[in-house]
Amino acid sequence: MKGFRSVGGAQRFLAAFSGISPRFRPRRHLMTTTHYRAEMTTRFAIWDQITGVAGLPAAA
Repeated sequence: MKGFRSVGGAQRFLAAFSGISPRFRPRRHLMTTTHYRAEMTTRFAIWDQITGVAGLPAAA
């Protein structure tokens, strides 16, 4: 169960995670390093906008 307290808890996490995970795992073997870095920068910027993190100050 990999640290989950219940089967239901694992299922809820995996249901949400399965939709998010592919956004941060591009098909790396099909990209150059430069393209991969640009793609990940774009994806994380979009993720920050969606989650509302973009407007928050950085923690020190």
